[in-house]
Amino acid sequence: MIGVVNYGVGNIRNVEKALQAVGADVCVTADPGELGDCAGLVLPGVGAFGDAMQRLRESGLDDVVVRAAADGTPLVGLCVGLQMLFDEGTEFGRHTGLGLLPGRVVRFPEESGVVPHVGWNRVRPVREHPLFAGIEPGDFFYFVHSYYVEPGDAADVLATTDYGIEYASVCARANVMGAQFHPEKSQRAGLRLLENFVGMAGK
Repeated sequence: MIGVVNYGVGNIRNVEKALQAVGADVCVTADPGELGDCAGLVLPGVGAFGDAMQRLRESGLDDVVVRAAADGTPLVGLCVGLQMLFDEGTEFGRHTGLGLLPGRVVRFPEESGVVPHVGWNRVRPVREHPLFAGIEPGDFFYFVHSYYVEPGDAADVLATTDYGIEYASVCARANVMGAQFHPEKSQRAGLRLLENFVGMAGK
């Protein structure tokens, strides 16, 4: 069972449908007990970092996510869900994240191009990882964001994307993973990434 953390923010229905399309049993829930019983957790997110973190904390599910990560449950954050895994976000002020990965979230510099970054772009893995099994280097994924992560540890970077600057678009440390793009909107490559995550959760 894959649990989608339902804290009132995120493209949850499309994430659920994409997970079902790759054969996962999916539980979309805000119940801590149900999430605790899941083999893997998906943390979706859209909008501003601070608002998303506030909603997650108000729901009481921030502790559930942190505890699951500490227990070794495979966890993947999507879009703002990736950003929330880090220490700090700087969108509309400074906001504390979940602190599961060291680093912060910053805005694209204006010289990088049109902000927000919207549309299809290439993702290039920098090291091998089960999350990218069967995905070709340079495959396209769908992005919508104005802020990106600056990991505090380069070893956490799994893949990069070029949008005026080269930035970390996928990060991973042990069982904690995240992608800046929307795999549920990224057709074949996105579904393969979700399928890989489901397979990791099933082991």
